[in-house]
Parts: sequence; structure tokens; C-alpha cells
Amino acid sequence: MVTLNLSEEEAKVLLKVLEYNVSELRMEIADTDRGFFRDDLKHQREVINHIQSVLTNASATPA
Repeated sequence: MVTLNLSEEEAKVLLKVLEYNVSELRMEIADTDRGFFRDDLKHQREVINHIQSVLTNASATPA
């Protein structure tokens, strides 16, 4: 397991970057015809969604 110590500002920026990446992945998933590639992109999207959830919950939890 990796532990990151981020400031509130860093966490917000990282969340924005992840949101953008998920948006890009949606377009890539829709545009690809290769099943194995689409499955890999979907897996990446799931991992990013999980990271977003962890960051959001960590930001909501008082230190």
C-alpha cells in the first residue's frame, strides 16, 4: 500500500485531473472497437473512480 500526504489544495487538483481523465476514458471506450483494449480502459476507469472515492472521503474526514 502506498500512502500519500497531500495538502487540501493538492487533493483538489488531483481530483480535477482524475475527473478529466475519466472523461477522456469515456470517449476512448466509446471509440474503440477492440474488446481487450476497451476492457483495459474500463478497468482503468474503475481504478480511477476508486481513487476519487478515497480522496473524496479523506477530504470529508476531519484530520
